[in-house]
Amino acid sequence: MIEHKIVAIGGGHGLGRVLAALSDFGGNATGIVATTDNGGSTGRIRECQGGIAWGDTRNCINQLIMDPSISSMMFEYRFKGQGELHGHNLGNLMLTALDNLSVRPLDAINLIRDMLKVETHIIPMSEHPSDLGALTSDLRKISGETNVDEMDELPLRLFLDPEVPATLEAIDAVKQADLILLGPGSFLTSIMPPLLLPGIGKAINSNKKAKVVFIDNLSKELGPAGKMDHRMMLEWCERACSGRKVDIILTDKELNGLQQEYDCKKTDLASPNHDWRHDREKLKDAIIDLLK
Repeated sequence: MIEHKIVAIGGGHGLGRVLAALSDFGGNATGIVATTDNGGSTGRIRECQGGIAWGDTRNCINQLIMDPSISSMMFEYRFKGQGELHGHNLGNLMLTALDNLSVRPLDAINLIRDMLKVETHIIPMSEHPSDLGALTSDLRKISGETNVDEMDELPLRLFLDPEVPATLEAIDAVKQADLILLGPGSFLTSIMPPLLLPGIGKAINSNKKAKVVFIDNLSKELGPAGKMDHRMMLEWCERACSGRKVDIILTDKELNGLQQEYDCKKTDLASPNHDWRHDREKLKDAIIDLLK
């Protein structure tokens, strides 16, 4: 087990990929997961049950299951056919049920982690339900993550509605981290939501010993985030972190114009089968190199 403490921030497939790459770190790796999704099975559950979005958390846990079992097959099962259950993921329903039976959402996650033998810590960015919102150039408010993703223009800014507190364990993990990883993933809807919580941004700013690393996507995003260049994304992250500069950019590209200001680490990160997906082993090696 590797002793350095690493915190990765994001959501969905990107964060799950990073956490899978960090599986050798065991309990010294922590994922802080976005909880604002309102689409798909997650959105339907939120609409009728309320609560935080579970989809990104479930996705991260799925990618951390190393030993397949009946429990893991159940957790990953998605219903098909007709009626209300069609499209629902059983893992989302299990987390919702355990949340209803628990004092707090983090208890539900820890019960699932224990059942599936996942050592990596998974912490929701907040334990209070909130939606992602965006302000347009003509000052209209767009509500809901799926609607933000479908915007034709880049928003002036993002916000959480309502404003909610960050999970205390997430803040503590950030304060103790030796390395803080932002991304990869959907910039506006996965990376930014946790950073919009003042508690997370301030904790990143206050941890002067940690290196803050932006992990670049391997392919350009669709939607409004695709209109952002690297400098703009870095500025948005830094503004949310009370002005704290990103120290390192982990990328597979030549980032002309940023090398003077940032430590740009260019390396091959792509999976041999899918050039848009990060390879776990390559990502693991690149992250470990940053700790040297």
